[in-house]
Amino acid sequence: MTTRRSLLAAVFMMIAAPAFAQQIEGKADFKNCTDGSLAKAQAEGITLGISPSPPYSNLDPNTQKADGLDVEINEAALHWLGIDKIKYEVAPFGQLIPMLVSNRIDVVASNIHQTPDRLKVVTFSGPAWWYGPALVVQKGNPAGIKSFDDLKGKKVGAIAGSAADEYLRTIGIEVTPFQEDAAEFAGISTGKVDVILEDDVKVLDFIKANAGATIEIVPGVAVPEDLIFKYGYGYARYAVRPADCQLRMAYGVALHELWGAGVVSAILKKYGLSNRNLTYFPLN
Repeated sequence: MTTRRSLLAAVFMMIAAPAFAQQIEGKADFKNCTDGSLAKAQAEGITLGISPSPPYSNLDPNTQKADGLDVEINEAALHWLGIDKIKYEVAPFGQLIPMLVSNRIDVVASNIHQTPDRLKVVTFSGPAWWYGPALVVQKGNPAGIKSFDDLKGKKVGAIAGSAADEYLRTIGIEVTPFQEDAAEFAGISTGKVDVILEDDVKVLDFIKANAGATIEIVPGVAVPEDLIFKYGYGYARYAVRPADCQLRMAYGVALHELWGAGVVSAILKKYGLSNRNLTYFPLN
């Protein structure tokens, strides 16, 4: 009898427990969510902050119109929410959170990871789509980097203020900061740094657009769990001020509706990605 009860208990635990290791990043915070930020944006419009970072976000130099994967997702979400007056401010990625805190923009619309340091000053929408980190080296991997442990003692680059920058510093890596993607890719291409930690989709897009690029992604690297689960490196989100509770909640609902309706999937495919980029788990 004891054996049978133990077996039943074990089966129950298997059913009741989550069947995955992904930690839930977002926290429910609905108390006193009556700030009026959604109604204000619907009536007066909204200002989105983006960095020049193809394929995510960019400002077309000819038309001065914002474009990119995240721009399209944000605009679709805002349209669903009845917010049609949209303005843009363009700045290096590391300046976007200070601009948000100082009320120069209302949303960081270039995708941004949820990290411990950022949660001290801003809050985040629900997940919009998924991508992962990549270690990038010169072709042939002259520094012999095969794992995150190999970064110690190497010249490591990252975008200033990025989740990569924050994570690397917490594990004791001295980081060479770059303000923009172009400078970062030039830094690894010319050997200014031995390796950079970057978004896999951004790197693949750069290599595709630059046939003669002398860089490559290190294959088969085991990604530290903290980088994914604690520093949120994977889920693309958007940042808002903690005081704008209603706007944050509305963004989350809008993104989920776009996900369910296939809108996010269609935008991802437009930019050469697939349904694998919808979530952390592979989709069959």
